[in-house]
Formats: sequence, structure tokens, C-alpha cells
Amino acid sequence: MASIRASRGAYLVWSAGLLAYVVAVLQRSSFGVAGLEAADRFDAGPTVLAGFLVLQLLVYAALQVPVGVLIDRFGARTMVLAGAVIMTIGQVLVAVSTALPLAITARVLVGAGDALTFISVLSVLPAWFPARRVPLMTQVTALLGQSGQILSAIPLATVLHGAGWTAAFLSAAAAGVVAAVAVFAVFSDRPPGSPPPGPAASPREVVDGLVAAWRHPGTRLGLWSHAGTQFSGLVFALLWGVPYLVAGHGMSPTGASVMLTVLVAAGAVAGPVFGEFTARHPLRRSWLVLAVIGATVLVWTVVLLVPPPAPLWLLVVLVLVLAANGPCSAVGFDFARTFNPVHRRGTAVGIVNVGGFTASLTTTLLVGAVLGIAGGYHPDAFRIAWLVQFPIWAIAVLGVLDARRKARRVMAAEGTVVPPIREALRRNRRMRRNLR
Repeated sequence: MASIRASRGAYLVWSAGLLAYVVAVLQRSSFGVAGLEAADRFDAGPTVLAGFLVLQLLVYAALQVPVGVLIDRFGARTMVLAGAVIMTIGQVLVAVSTALPLAITARVLVGAGDALTFISVLSVLPAWFPARRVPLMTQVTALLGQSGQILSAIPLATVLHGAGWTAAFLSAAAAGVVAAVAVFAVFSDRPPGSPPPGPAASPREVVDGLVAAWRHPGTRLGLWSHAGTQFSGLVFALLWGVPYLVAGHGMSPTGASVMLTVLVAAGAVAGPVFGEFTARHPLRRSWLVLAVIGATVLVWTVVLLVPPPAPLWLLVVLVLVLAANGPCSAVGFDFARTFNPVHRRGTAVGIVNVGGFTASLTTTLLVGAVLGIAGGYHPDAFRIAWLVQFPIWAIAVLGVLDARRKARRVMAAEGTVVPPIREALRRNRRMRRNLR
């Protein structure tokens, strides 16, 4: 009976954290559905518009390692609560801003609050759930959190196009208040009766933990996995997807919003599948990463080779493949969790999260810059601009292969040898024959 109560408590705590993350994704992606309106409101060209998101993502990426350290020192509840409050303030400023400096400051606050949320929510999962369920709960958290994109793609966009800019962003700020109240009332770092955390680390111990986390090739494997799988889908969802579908392929704003909804819904299907795969096949997680990167590269290549407007079915395929990017990027967090001891997991997860968001802000800035040089929002300019993704994929794949080789060397020294995949497949076939 006590275990049932503990399980209920775990899901209640998780639900409060999930709500905070859903709202964080809503705040993060709110600018994506308002890109063309923002261009009019602030008289901003593609490069300036990209600058909004680049600054937001730059702040997010820059804070990931400090946030990981702060989680290890002050606890996740404090971080999630602070994040909800900061994002609420940022969205209020977005709602009332009519000049670029205030709007930019506001989006920086949104990025800072967003940075405090996701890895803080993930950090409490090992304390509340059995180790076997943590990979699945990580995927479910990441994917249900993406429902915040649906909130921005449909309700927020509806308010934006109906009641206007100020009403839309004030409604987003109101959601932040709800999240802050839920976290304050329910969210907790660990179950009641759990041993208290050890004494706070000294500055020297913090630096040593950061260095140790970075030096472990498993952490770097997580970083490159996160970098290679997250950025394409995130950049599409947060800023350039709607303008690309509308101006690049002649889709209506409503149709483009529906496509973003499809992206989130498809990701919700892929996430639990990926989570179960990583739990059952922990030695083959990197192959899942490489497969998703390869599929994304292939579909983007086909889409960019087809003269616009591309057929609807092909754009749907693109969105479905991009939907797998977010769930697969969560594999990077699983690498950080399994390759690092408990006392530096927050730091390691922060390092991993830098990868995807650094790739995302780089892509966002480059797409905006190329659009500006190529003449703005028209089909041929978008075809050129999206090419900036390919070098980033190449760098990420090389990073995954190098870090995987070094991580397997460390695992072999510790007694865990990863057999070549062909040998593993042959072994599985033999086992199936013997079972018959």
C-alpha cells in the first residue's frame, strides 16, 4: 500500500514538473507562430527576426552548465519555480513592447527561464521512479512537454490573429503564473523520508565535477547525439517552419499551424518507442541517433531538390521525420545519466543540453542571414538557406562516432564489451532458432 501511495506521489510530482515544462515550451515557441507579425510590429528583416531567437537560444545554451551546477547545489524545485517566474515576466514585456530593445530583453528573459526548467524536471526522475523506468519517463516528459507547441500553434495563434499581439502574449504569461503555482504547491526534489543531500560542493569541487563530466566520453557522446538530432526540428518549430511553409510553399497560416501540430503529435508517438528501445538496448542507443540523423538528412535533401511548391505529401513526410528529432535528442540525456555518478548528473545533463541548442541557434542565425542575402522570404531563398544544416549534421556525426569509440574503450576497461552489431544480430538469430 505504501508503494502505491509513493507511486501516486511520484506521478503527482512529475505532473507538476511536466506542466512547468509544457508552459516553458509554449513560451519558447510562441515567437514561432508570430514570426511574420513580429516582422511587421518591429519592422524587422529576416536577420533581425532570427536575432530574436538566436539571443533566446544563446542565453538558454550558455546557462545549461551553470544550471546543472545549480541543480546539484540548490535542488530542482528552486530552479523550476524561478524559471516559471522569469518566463512570465519576459512574456509580459513581450506583450507590451513596441520597440526592439525591450522586445529583445524580453526574449532573453524567456530564454533564461526556459533554461532552468527542462533539465531540472529531468533531474528528479531518478529519485521518484525505478531506474528501469527512467529512460521511458524521460522520453514521455520530453514529448508531452512538446504539447506546448500545440498550445502556441493553435490557441495562442488564434488569439494572436483575433485579439492581437498584446492579448496573445499576456495569455502566455498567465499560463506561466499557473505553472509557478503548481510547482510551488506540489513539486519536490525527492520523496519524503529520503536521505538529505550531502553538503554543498565547494567551488573547487564544482570545477572538478564539471571537468570530470566533460572528460568522460559518454558525456560527449550525449552532447553530439543531442546536437545532431535536435536542431533541425527545433529551428523548424520555433521560428522558420511557419514562414517556410507559407512563403516557401504557398501554404496558408492555418495550414502551417496544423503542420506544427502534426509534428508534435507524431513526436508523441515516437517518444515512448524510443524510450523503450533505449531501456531494452542500452548498448545500441547510438545507432538510433545515427539512424534519425540519416533519415532527416535524406528527407531534407529530397525536399530541397524538388522545385517549390513541394507536394503536400512530401512536406508531411518532412514534418514526420522532424518529429523524431526531439525524442531522439533525449537519448543524449540518457547517455549523461548512465555514464556519470549521481553527484554530477545535473552537470552532465547541462553539458549535453548545450549541444542541441548551440546547433539550433547557429542554424537559426545562418538561415536568417542567408535569407537576408538572398532577398527575403521567397521560395528560392529558403531552398538556399536550409542548406546551412548539412555541415552541422556532418560535424555531429563525426562527434558521435569519435565519442562512441572512446566510450566503448572505457566500458571495455570496466568489463563491458560491446560486440559489433553484425555479431549481435547473428547471436540474436541463433537464439531465436534455439527457441524454436
